[in-house]
Amino acid sequence: YFLEMNTRLQVEHPVTEMVTGRDLVALQLQVAQGEELGFTQDDVTLTGHAIEVRLYAEDPAQDFMPQTGQILRWQPSADARNDHGIVEGQEISAHYDPMIAKVISYAPTRTLAIAKLRRALADTKLLGLKHNAAFLSELLNTEVFRDGAATTQYIEEGFLPNYDGNADSPTMALAALAIYLNATVSDEARRGWWSASAMPWPLRLQLG
Repeated sequence: YFLEMNTRLQVEHPVTEMVTGRDLVALQLQVAQGEELGFTQDDVTLTGHAIEVRLYAEDPAQDFMPQTGQILRWQPSADARNDHGIVEGQEISAHYDPMIAKVISYAPTRTLAIAKLRRALADTKLLGLKHNAAFLSELLNTEVFRDGAATTQYIEEGFLPNYDGNADSPTMALAALAIYLNATVSDEARRGWWSASAMPWPLRLQLG
């Protein structure tokens, strides 16, 4: 049965690009200009493994409710391909789809691709609004996903019942408190000292 004809590139087209080495966007433009592809299906080979996740401005702990706010810090990981169109200072509104970036890893094997993608998600800096990076990392780390046994029902039926989206919050708060107390209390001679006026002291904390 003929179900659908979708004449655009899919959101996951970077996965195809990375395992085939073909630039689908360039090829699409080439065909649109009336040019030939220059190769046949038999010339297309698949090498390695690629995985893509969608980085969303959403709160997985609140039924994936879309989030709004200003991007205060955006630093994508250098260990993965990042397809995005966001900049620091940009306002994420409620008028558009909450997907703000795609993060894609490539490696010789699925196991290595998963590890590389989890590292990339951990290294991604996105501050100013809640997002699903930690959720994605935990999902990638489940045995069901690693074994390739996840179905379209897995997140709802197998993963979410055991997922605690706020599990890291107490750890982060205690780490911040420990750093603050160590910096301000342990050194009586320099506690609260500055030469002219109050100076901001940014701290970046990372879990995992």
